[in-house]
Amino acid sequence: MDFAFSEEQEELRRTVRAFLTDTSPETEVRRLMETPEGFDRALWRRMGTELGLQGLAVPEEYGGAGCGPVEVGVVMEETGRALLCAPFLSSAVLATTALLHCADEDARKRLLPGLASGELVATLALTEDSARWDGAGIGLTAQESNGEWLLNGHKTFVLDGAAADVVLTVARSEDGIGVFVADGDAAGLSREPLPTMDPTRRQARLDYHDVRATLLRTHGDSWDLVSRVLDHAAVALCAEQVGVASRALDMAVEYAKVRHQFGRPIGSFQAVKHLLADVLLEVESARAAAHYALLAAQDEDPELPAVASLAKAFCSDACLQATAENIQVHGGIGFTWEHPAHLYLKRAKTSQLLFGDPAYHRELLAQRIGMEAVKGAA
Repeated sequence: MDFAFSEEQEELRRTVRAFLTDTSPETEVRRLMETPEGFDRALWRRMGTELGLQGLAVPEEYGGAGCGPVEVGVVMEETGRALLCAPFLSSAVLATTALLHCADEDARKRLLPGLASGELVATLALTEDSARWDGAGIGLTAQESNGEWLLNGHKTFVLDGAAADVVLTVARSEDGIGVFVADGDAAGLSREPLPTMDPTRRQARLDYHDVRATLLRTHGDSWDLVSRVLDHAAVALCAEQVGVASRALDMAVEYAKVRHQFGRPIGSFQAVKHLLADVLLEVESARAAAHYALLAAQDEDPELPAVASLAKAFCSDACLQATAENIQVHGGIGFTWEHPAHLYLKRAKTSQLLFGDPAYHRELLAQRIGMEAVKGAA
């Protein structure tokens, strides 16, 4: 397994970073996080038409570039560095991955071209009040009536749920768990934005009252599809966490060079040096874990579920440590609203919980590698 990025992937990184430097500076991030939708639709379409970012993992036959999770991870890392206000994780990762791995060719033909071009925004509605990321947390019901499906119940913590044009909803029917496709403006569907710690990533509560939807055909059990999507999304989020942590470390190092105390830069003090060295170790270790997970996702490695949980647990902790220490290095100014350090800390904290916190993924990792069975036998 080659851990090095190819020249094409590095060129993609340079292109995305230059684009986001121009279009997503701190001033624009602060402006967008105060708007109703939380992102700029015109910029979203530019990302799709000019750079093709939303369609990187989409096959060429559906209007995409035919790349894979590694290229998506490169983009996710750069969006994390820039704190991009856009539904990339929800639409280009969650929803797109679900469509790519389902058995519904009609749904792919109907939705993927729009998702790849940026004309459509989609999301996956999974969690409910229990905030569980497994099948036991699914209470929303789907009932077939006169050849169509009606959804009743609610979802919460739905990424970009208030702005999505298409909502892939995980629901429970008499036949078990299924994934259902509904329009964002469907009759009976009400959407309420939720107040969140991280204003740069929107979430919403969705209430369903006899919402008409179509069942997404899958290969076998639908929860297998959802589980696979969550693994791919966790890996992509790991790449974003590396970007957030890396930028926080850069900010701390830059400040340590210019902030003087007792006539010398604070970066020359041994305590600060050791702190930053520890953060660097965590960031680079997280980078290695995320890249390995991206390669496993690219190759559809059977070990992906275990690798995804391992990477999610480690990258979450590393990202939170890097952003917290960044504030410590900055001192008093790091706690102010005017300084961007708190925005990175908030992104790190919410990302730590998204798709399951480190404790959840360590438990999941133990189950996936068979440690639970060994423990039970003992």
